[in-house]
Amino acid sequence: MSRVAKRNVPLPQGVTAQIGAEAVTVKGAKGALTLPLARGVTVEQQDKALAVRFADAVARVHAGSTRAHLANMVQGVSKGYEKKLELVGVGFRAAVQGKTLNLTLGFSHAVNFPIPEGITIEAPSQTEIVVKGTDRQQVGQVAANIRRVRPPEPYKGKGVRYTDERIVLKEGKKK
Repeated sequence: MSRVAKRNVPLPQGVTAQIGAEAVTVKGAKGALTLPLARGVTVEQQDKALAVRFADAVARVHAGSTRAHLANMVQGVSKGYEKKLELVGVGFRAAVQGKTLNLTLGFSHAVNFPIPEGITIEAPSQTEIVVKGTDRQQVGQVAANIRRVRPPEPYKGKGVRYTDERIVLKEGKKK
């Protein structure tokens, strides 16, 4: 059995789980998330924890990832997830207007990024972007999509980068 799947997922105060035959729904203060279950994988609630069980060797493959997804869902509905991005470059700016993130990134035009459902984006300053939500995968994907508009270039480091990202700069051309 997977070592990850052996551990139970504790349910903190205020988080409930509704277990069905084909899906598990986790509800908390920040919202609700649903995880469809693979064939042969079952989830049981024991006291204030969720345990992942599997029927055969084929279902065993999915047990560890199911447990990891459940743990991410529990943290998402209780605390939430966030990714921070920063804009590096002269004149690079970000502003949130309604359901759109407006980016000025040195192109001849402004880039309007639509904010998907379930995600909130804040711009505390003109060069910072904070992506928040309950679904870890969706928060990471939206942050990656914003970064993809203008990824950091290797010579001056200009572009959109994660706050904790380290860019290794290349040396310029020699004469």
